[in-house]
Amino acid sequence: MSERTDSRTDPGAGDGGAAAARKREQHGWYVYDFACSVYSTSVLTVFLGPYLTAVAKAAADAEGYVHPLGVPVRAGSFFAYSVSASVILAVLIMPLVGAAADRSGRKKPLLAVAAYTGAAATAGMFFLGGDRYLLGGLLLIVANASLAVSMVLYNAFLPQIATPEERDTVSSRGWAFGYTSGAFVLLLNLVLFQGHDSFGLSEGEAVRICLASAGVWWGAFAIVPLRRLRDRAVVREGGGAPAVSGWRQLVATLKDMRRYPLTLSFLLAYLVYNDGVQTVISQASVYGSEELELEQSTLIVAVLLVQVLAVAGALGMGRLARTYGAKRTILGSLVAWTATLAAGYFLPARTPVWFFALAAMIGLVLGGSQALSRSLFSHLVPAGKEAEYFSAYEMSDRGLSWIGPLVFGLTFQVTGSYRDAIISLVVFFALGFVLLARVPVRRAVEAAGNPVPERV
Repeated sequence: MSERTDSRTDPGAGDGGAAAARKREQHGWYVYDFACSVYSTSVLTVFLGPYLTAVAKAAADAEGYVHPLGVPVRAGSFFAYSVSASVILAVLIMPLVGAAADRSGRKKPLLAVAAYTGAAATAGMFFLGGDRYLLGGLLLIVANASLAVSMVLYNAFLPQIATPEERDTVSSRGWAFGYTSGAFVLLLNLVLFQGHDSFGLSEGEAVRICLASAGVWWGAFAIVPLRRLRDRAVVREGGGAPAVSGWRQLVATLKDMRRYPLTLSFLLAYLVYNDGVQTVISQASVYGSEELELEQSTLIVAVLLVQVLAVAGALGMGRLARTYGAKRTILGSLVAWTATLAAGYFLPARTPVWFFALAAMIGLVLGGSQALSRSLFSHLVPAGKEAEYFSAYEMSDRGLSWIGPLVFGLTFQVTGSYRDAIISLVVFFALGFVLLARVPVRRAVEAAGNPVPERV
């Protein structure tokens, strides 16, 4: 049985009315980044790492170990291992969700389930306190896996709502919306955290409110894309039931992807370098608080700086891509990432100004490298298979990004040094650069049956 997407899904088709409808969907699409990025910023990047580490230390034995499921784990590694567990869970779910979305054509209901499961788990972090490190780990696993699943479906809309020439710009704007909301909410978090005494709150209560508010924000603003995005009809040639075994569909998807080896080559490169990106995002606050001995307020200001500069970085690198092509721009960002990690290794403790400089470097390359990777991949996806292929992309983006946190956690477990842990991530950017440089992008777009943009 073969399938194709209804001709109405062509983002370039139609008159001015169709173009206006496409813009409306694009604006709604941006808002999902606006909704969920607060989780990535306030929860995963700033508050949860140091707070969950402190909770784990409160529950640790005399040697500094906790024992989830009877396994001895250094308390300082528990957060990193929880991140790894969350993305392993996502690996098991994302391909099935992507296949189900493409076969049924119903991305929106699945997006709603994933978004509100993640939002509820995040809001539940209000109850994380004392020595409840296992509760914190469980909520992190559920929220992180739900975010990854929702992003499969969210990203799969991109080829359907933007023409090939629009995608770099639309993708970059989505990231810019996300970083804008992250910066705004983080600024509110800073006010609450710094003034917790005047609000009659303890420091721990302030952190728990910041964590839970990210879930409320996520759920509230997810309403907008769920109202504006529309599902596309899927026409099945030869009939057949829309629901087959998820695992059989997964196997079929993987077999189908072997027909596009250049798309797989890009995914491999992305898997490697993005693993480094995701690990830096999730572990930076732990590195700052535990190794550099910085105050929580310093970390908040640093991440706020990242958010502000990431908006400019995403839009600026989108413009660079129009001149030099997405591939060359991404390669340049990987060089910058490598230099940033090397600088981070040598940062002296208790010197906020140098940490702010490092945050500025991260902000300028973070948004652009992620946005351009997403838009570049959208050119490599065969028409009608967006959710399935973006499930593989999301496995690379978040679903297979368990290797970096695992390497980070194991390095700390063995050496007891967060500096050794952070420098171990350089290999992901160096190897990712080599693999991406070898991908002939124009041939990859042609092989997927898509029109080749002037700059790619």
